[in-house]
This record gives sequence, structure tokens and C-alpha cells, in this order.
Amino acid sequence: MLIDLLIASGVTDLLERTASTPRVQAILQASLAPVFMLAGIGAFLNVMNLRLTWLGERIDIIETAIDEGRSPRSEDRLALLQRRQRFAHHAVNLSTAAALTICIVVALLFVSAFVRTPLGTLVAIAWIGAMTLIFAALTFFLRETSLATRSLADSRDLSKKIEEQSGDS
Repeated sequence: MLIDLLIASGVTDLLERTASTPRVQAILQASLAPVFMLAGIGAFLNVMNLRLTWLGERIDIIETAIDEGRSPRSEDRLALLQRRQRFAHHAVNLSTAAALTICIVVALLFVSAFVRTPLGTLVAIAWIGAMTLIFAALTFFLRETSLATRSLADSRDLSKKIEEQSGDS
């Protein structure tokens, strides 16, 4: 009864197209690049989430110091850390959007093997979109790390000045 229903609904054509092992193998091979890209994005997200966690903890420490009046120069550092946090947050959001877009690419690759409608243009658009999102995420990551490097250099310069002033007295 179920088979008769499937035959009557035209599913046999779909079943014939999906029964091709070489076709499925070709789709699996075509989906390898996007899957490797997903793995890379996952590693990048791990790094960015660690940075976000560190930044959040550091911001909490500085806000507590400001509230208690312990550190008068902390407001500048707080603003810098909050800016870095925004950049890191944007990088995470864009990377996540890229990963979701790559999932759409993989799904479209599989669907395109089994439907008559050509989906190559959609696959290409989704892939270009994913690359654009990754580019934007990496740009925000670059901005965040540049700020981190610059703030480290500023801290070293400040430490040297303090040491010099201590040596003069």
C-alpha cells in the first residue's frame, strides 16, 4: 500500500535519481571543501570565544576597580577593552553566519543532485556570501588584535616611564 502511494505520487522518479551511488559520491566529494571550511570556522570561533571570555573577565575586574576608586587610569583601559570586545563579538557573529551559510551550501549541493531544477547559481551565491562573511569576520579579528597589540605597547611605554620616574626620585 505504501509503495503504491509512493508510485502514484511520482516519488519513483526521485527514488531513481537518489539511488545512484556515483551521484551521491560526487556530491559528497563536492561537499568536502565546505565541510573543511566549517572546521576552520569552528576553530576560529573557539579562539574568538576564548578572547571574548578573557575580555569579559578583564572588563569586570576593571569595572570593580573603578567602582571602588582603586584605579584612576582604568577608564581609558575599560573603553579600549570594550571596543575590543565589540570587534570580537562582531567577528563571532559574522563567523557564525558564515558557518550557517556554508551549511546551506552543503544542503543545496545534496538537493541539487536530486531535483531537476538547476541550483548552481544558488550554490555559488551562498558560497560567495559565506566567503564575504568570513572576510568581514577576519577583518574584525584583525582590528581586535591590532588594538590588543597597540594597548600592549602603550602599557610597556607607561611602565618604562614609571620606572624612569621611580629611578629619578
